Amino acid sequence: MEILYENLLQMDWRYLVMWVIGGVLIYLAIKKDMEPTLLLPIGFGTILVNLPNSGAIDQLLASGETEHGALTTLFNAGIANELFPLILFIGIGAMIDFGPLLSNPKLMIFGAAAQFGIFFTLCLASIFFDINDAASIAIIGAADGPTAIVVANKLNSQYLAPIMVAAYSYMALVPIIQPPVIKLLTTKKERMIRMEYHGKEVSKLTKILFPIVITIIAGLVAPASVALVGFLMFGNLIRECGVLNSLSETAQKVLANLITIFLGITIASQMSAEKFLNLDTLLILGLGLFAFIFDTAGGVLFAKFLNLFLKKKINPMIGAAGISAFPMSGRIVHKMGLAEDPQNFLLMHSIGVNVSGQIASVIAGGLILSFFM
Repeated sequence: MEILYENLLQMDWRYLVMWVIGGVLIYLAIKKDMEPTLLLPIGFGTILVNLPNSGAIDQLLASGETEHGALTTLFNAGIANELFPLILFIGIGAMIDFGPLLSNPKLMIFGAAAQFGIFFTLCLASIFFDINDAASIAIIGAADGPTAIVVANKLNSQYLAPIMVAAYSYMALVPIIQPPVIKLLTTKKERMIRMEYHGKEVSKLTKILFPIVITIIAGLVAPASVALVGFLMFGNLIRECGVLNSLSETAQKVLANLITIFLGITIASQMSAEKFLNLDTLLILGLGLFAFIFDTAGGVLFAKFLNLFLKKKINPMIGAAGISAFPMSGRIVHKMGLAEDPQNFLLMHSIGVNVSGQIASVIAGGLILSFFM
């Protein structure tokens, strides 16, 4: 009974705030169906770690010994050494069909253009933080949680917790963040531009060679990106080789879902009130949102710029799909196109741009590491 009273006396208003944050994430996951595989574990985990003397995370005992918690152990085993993000990349790679991109390679330039927000945010974040922390914060704009974790870890950022939370939260909130930005930067006439899809047949050999060639090129350009790109492309090679269908299906479903659950609840181990409720965290969340917005804007504005010189116009909305939030961003652009014109099918174009953004974001993360490690 004394222990119960002791815990109640240790209650703090900050715990209540974190419970509310956890509750909001759970609400968005269940009620709004926003990336429930991520937000639900993060939300519930936030409540777990913000209970007085929570056994879910490490606690320092009065004797000076440390009582190890399950979530802290998982964090050390899977995130501190970057294992979970890299394994998740195998599953993501197995999900990706590079066919639309390979049949229209010029879409790759939109994936590169949509990384503009990363480097713009880096300049802004460097005003408030050390350069390594600023680089880690900027990579939130990649819209790629695993890349953000790996970069922040390798650069020894002291803000790993808010960076992880911002990266995954904004990924889940892409359906809310992107549409207003796209509408602000485009006219109704531009959003109604139709793009016919003339998909060329891509040979099996091309699909097999593509992940191998991309890994080699990325390794030569940005050696620090080899693990990121390599695991992503290995997953895709499993998909395309044609002799590992059961393994490909396992990577896409069982492996990806299992790692996502572990990743989500383990991220929450870093969301203790002491680490999370401070001005630096709020600033990082703001800079992360800034990076997402400018990545979206960079892709749209680049497409509008190209239209100045093209006879056959591009629907500028597809530029927004160049962020790495696969396949959410591609679907959002497609739905926005249908809302303006029910006969305007942009899915293949937007997904092609979206998968190019996945590659570009990983390479951008590798470049950041090459510059600042």
